[in-house]
Amino acid sequence: MFVQGAIRLMAQNYPKPESLAGFAFADLLAALEAAGEETRLRILALLTEGELTVTELMTILGQSQPRVSRHLKLLVEAGLIGRHREGAWAFFRLADTAIAAAVRDGVVSTLDPNDATLAGDKRRLEAVRAERKGQAAAYFAQHAADWNRIRALHVPEARVEAGVLALLGDIRVDSVLDLGTGTGRMLEMLAPKASRAVGLDVSPAMLGVARVNLDAAGLRHVQLRQGDAYALPSDLQGFDLVILHQVLHFLDDPARAVREAARALKPGGRLLVVDFAPHQEESLRTEHAHRRLGFTQAEVEGYLNEAGLRAETCTVLGPETADVARLAVSLWLGADTRVEGDFPLRGGPTFAQSTQTKSQREVA
Repeated sequence: MFVQGAIRLMAQNYPKPESLAGFAFADLLAALEAAGEETRLRILALLTEGELTVTELMTILGQSQPRVSRHLKLLVEAGLIGRHREGAWAFFRLADTAIAAAVRDGVVSTLDPNDATLAGDKRRLEAVRAERKGQAAAYFAQHAADWNRIRALHVPEARVEAGVLALLGDIRVDSVLDLGTGTGRMLEMLAPKASRAVGLDVSPAMLGVARVNLDAAGLRHVQLRQGDAYALPSDLQGFDLVILHQVLHFLDDPARAVREAARALKPGGRLLVVDFAPHQEESLRTEHAHRRLGFTQAEVEGYLNEAGLRAETCTVLGPETADVARLAVSLWLGADTRVEGDFPLRGGPTFAQSTQTKSQREVA
């Protein structure tokens, strides 16, 4: 009854054949067959609330790992959900495909939230989130002293965040990629107006903190992934805005990270870089693994130019009279000068390298 009722609801939402135009018959049939089973429909309902691991789904569904994994495999094969690895864990979420959106909107969104099965799943989901929150709080408490010491050195976060919003102004940001997302604060600020938002970080522990923060903010559409700013996954392309917020000073090769970030932009997109202005606080290098003690305006603008971007503006937020902070924070905005249909794909200084061979460019 549970499954049959859900499929009837989809038929009510899509009563005319033309409303399904664009889906191959076999693909749609496979998606409906995958969704038309009780456990798999429960999984789809849960994943509308955010990404979950196999272990978390086992806890919520009360089923064994082999059984949950089999259902997940069928949903992945049907194109309804996607997976990504984060250290030793695999996270699952609804796929960013038209057919997954159709099943979500035509089946899952029409389910009665007061159904006893779904209500029980939701209660157990909240318990899983509470456990996540406890783990994140423990990690953050362990490192809070370090965070607070660093924050006390530079201008207040509120001024930096206000500066970011002022710098972006009326720029359309429908898709945003935050590299080195940390606690996810930049996504908290900018993702509410974006239809596509992704945060990448090398640290699973920091991703756990970000996941809790974004859950608390109700930003279920944000995707968090483990990854390296030097080598972005091939599917992270076409963003209106890419952010490198307090990331470059940790890196051996900041220019390489800027080049990689630039590749993720859509034509006309923007790259936002936030980092320290030059300083002499050696403790950040010896105690907190900072590789660089800030950057000059010319340095970062050089990175942007090398990546084929136009340096639009630079704002320096220095300590005010009332601030106890000693370090200034700089904000740079670089613009991709391409337009749709341009060829070659990126203009500007990178064309000076046009005599290089393909292998030379890839090494660069």
